[in-house]
Amino acid sequence: MVAAKRADFNRIAEQFQISPVLARLIRNRDVVGDAEIDRYLNATVEALYDPKLLAGMEDAVRILKEKIRLHRPIRIIGDYDADGVCSAYILKKGLQCCGARADTAIPHRVRDGYGLNEQLVQKAHQDGIDTIVTCDNGIAAAQQIRLARTLGMTMIVTDHHEVPFEEDPQEGRRYLLPPADAVIDPKQPGCAYPFPEICGATVAFKLVQELFAAFSLPPVRSLQEDEKSLGVLDELLELAAFATVCDVMPLQDENRILVRHGLKRMQKSRNHGLAALMEVNGILPDGREKTLRAYHIGFILGPCLNASGRLDTAARALSLLESESREEAIPKAAQLKQLNDSRKEMTERYVQEAAQLIEGGPLREDRVLVVFLPDCHESIAGIIAGRLRERYYRPVFVLTRSEEGVKGSARSIEGYHIYEEMTKCSCFFTKYGGHRMAAGLSMEEADIPAFRRRINELCTLTQDQLQECVHIDIPMPLSYVRFSLVEELEKLEPFGTGNPRPVFAQKDLLFCAARVLGKNRSVLRFEVEDDQGKSREMMYFGDREGFEHDLISRYGSEELQKLYAGNGRIRLDVVYYPSIRFYQGNARLQIVMQRYR
Repeated sequence: MVAAKRADFNRIAEQFQISPVLARLIRNRDVVGDAEIDRYLNATVEALYDPKLLAGMEDAVRILKEKIRLHRPIRIIGDYDADGVCSAYILKKGLQCCGARADTAIPHRVRDGYGLNEQLVQKAHQDGIDTIVTCDNGIAAAQQIRLARTLGMTMIVTDHHEVPFEEDPQEGRRYLLPPADAVIDPKQPGCAYPFPEICGATVAFKLVQELFAAFSLPPVRSLQEDEKSLGVLDELLELAAFATVCDVMPLQDENRILVRHGLKRMQKSRNHGLAALMEVNGILPDGREKTLRAYHIGFILGPCLNASGRLDTAARALSLLESESREEAIPKAAQLKQLNDSRKEMTERYVQEAAQLIEGGPLREDRVLVVFLPDCHESIAGIIAGRLRERYYRPVFVLTRSEEGVKGSARSIEGYHIYEEMTKCSCFFTKYGGHRMAAGLSMEEADIPAFRRRINELCTLTQDQLQECVHIDIPMPLSYVRFSLVEELEKLEPFGTGNPRPVFAQKDLLFCAARVLGKNRSVLRFEVEDDQGKSREMMYFGDREGFEHDLISRYGSEELQKLYAGNGRIRLDVVYYPSIRFYQGNARLQIVMQRYR
């Protein structure tokens, strides 16, 4: 589908000193009106929303300020993913800077499960903790919060997940807020925050921001200010930006400002743990050639932090962020990278097993895939669900056997609010939570067949909704691609959910030659001929075997052999994006094929 959104692109281009192409791309991202366009292109940290707009913020700051004055011990309870770890780090460091006696407890994925539980509450009570602050969890922990308050502890919830609710035939939807002393969650009813799609670490950052104001500590600095003037909040902003990408929050509005600003800060991060993680992964930001992008966080650095919570304990990831020197941080970062490498191998094995189950039985006909992999490590269920969603474009539940029944993770597609659909089947779950695109659950193994039937019976997705729609920004022949265009596209970064990388398309492109590259021989480099007869280099990082199979079925194996021999005459319609590749100090234009037909 070609985007056909209208605007006066020439006027916008002239007013904001950009090309009409860029003006059209901005309009395609639903950025409308001069004020919003200016915010999209030029906003600084001063444009971040006021933390006071978050419901519960005033109560939380008042309580914490008093607890700090009285030297009461405060425990921060986070989560075992990157967002939870970053949230815990932000709160602990922020509270300590305000003079608080604060420590952290991160649940163990297997022993504790997600979020606050009775054991963590009892342990805090035994340790003499006065106040518990949750981060990236707590909104669905009413029972545990009630226990903590019965034991005499103060409870503050900071979260960003959906508020649990019940459907009442007479009154409609009734939201179930936990009985905490203060609840900060932008998704709670009555919250006036303008952009509720922030991650747990950003909610934590907002609380620290407001605490710093209450204690007259320095605010966040703009990018233009001298690096030596940067304070603690500037470092904590990096972690909020990091978590925003890791938790796949939409890179729109405030999130885009936060991540854009945070990425520039991370280029010279003063957090020894983050710097070490970049170093061991070969990401050493240094000028234009090595610019840190959201891609590096989402696909390289973030998975390393997540791997510790998946295969070991997330306390390792928190320890890395708390490192006080490069010498301390490097071995910790190397260990997380090693864990992530192991996680990738396990993921590949179980993705293949799941694909065989789907394609070899009745699951293939289901609109919602419920896949039971009993021997799979529960920590990688979410990743596998995401991979299966990409392959089959269906909502996916991946369930695994655990010590206490079955645990699972779910990933969704556009048009299917997975948390709300699960709420309709809540009788099957012993525990569940999540939001529109992702969720987690616990259930009894015996209930899996009945759950699979019911979730599919309730599904209203049409066949059209089960066909992934590829949105093309502009049909554009390769001959239009110049260095100047690619450099201008950088104004649209960071790219991610809600602010996708611009894609262009050309029909009937001539493929003349192909070569297999990469350590795993999974990358293809083509020589193609543009509409002006000029030779161009095009890369493909997708499914090489699938590509070869498609070409053989359409053109025959002889034509594929000719392509590899350098005298091919194959024509394809292509969706692509242009980039600049640096090699040994030289810049080259590179076209990356995303889709073909």
